[in-house]
Amino acid sequence: MIDVGSLSKGMYIKYDGDIYRVVDVNKHFRARGSGLIRTKLKNLSSGLVREVNFNSGEKVEEAEVTFRKASYIYNDGEMYYFMDAETFEQYGIPETEIEDEKNYLVENTEVDLIMHDGKPIGIQLPTSVVLEVVETEPGFKGDTVSGGGKPAILETGLKITVPFFVEKGQKVRVDTRTGEYIERA
Repeated sequence: MIDVGSLSKGMYIKYDGDIYRVVDVNKHFRARGSGLIRTKLKNLSSGLVREVNFNSGEKVEEAEVTFRKASYIYNDGEMYYFMDAETFEQYGIPETEIEDEKNYLVENTEVDLIMHDGKPIGIQLPTSVVLEVVETEPGFKGDTVSGGGKPAILETGLKITVPFFVEKGQKVRVDTRTGEYIERA
């Protein structure tokens, strides 16, 4: 059991019989009283995010999760399949459990499988991935005055804003935490 005051973003806890990833933590302290810890927890089995308030001093159980290196191999419309890098065993994860992460997956993307009781319950992406631009408008000379960018659609269907000099067919590096363009690859 761990004190809720030590919760931080990215931790995994057991709460109400399910496993949750801590998405956000805000600590509020009142004068002459106990503090209030406001959290956003993502249920790893349903994908739903819920807000839970704890009083300081409460305890929660830390979930025992392990991480295994794996590669994304394919999807069949409902399940996304990954191959363990050590044992070459294949694991299927329902699309609903990786709703946010699927926009960054192309064949052979290296990920960490989040395992609980020997079963995969989610994935952890690398901090950036390289994706190809499949659709964007051509840039025009003089467009750089605004300093903005133009919309682009990547090979996975992800829509991002890229600088004007990026053209269709080029590969770009995208931050998986924010979904923003980093650089040309």
